[in-house]
Amino acid sequence: QVQLVESGGGSVQSGGSLRLSCVLSGYTYSGYCMAWFRQAPGKEREGVATLVPNGSTSYADSVKGRFTISQDNAKNTLYLQMNSLSPEDTAMYYCATGLHCSYSGGAYYLRPTYWGQGTQVTVSE
Repeated sequence: QVQLVESGGGSVQSGGSLRLSCVLSGYTYSGYCMAWFRQAPGKEREGVATLVPNGSTSYADSVKGRFTISQDNAKNTLYLQMNSLSPEDTAMYYCATGLHCSYSGGAYYLRPTYWGQGTQVTVSE
């Protein structure tokens, strides 16, 4: 059974940093794309960062230069390092994975098969 468990969310002041972690179990990485999504209150879920099997990454314009997606295969863990946080980054953050990954307009897009339960990030002024 595939499981994704996020952690690392919390409350931080504007300009601060957080690192989210997502431990994956129940499957092998090979061929899977991985991504972080977020959903703010009253808004649709949006892709934040994507990591494809060859190691390439892409980011939403709103987080470019501030967020970094990475993985540690030995620990079966996906990370999202978030720097220079602003109140606009407040949302529930979800990790996701799947085989359906596409490339368009310079970015990767994952259609997830598996989701984590989410971790809340709150950024105050």
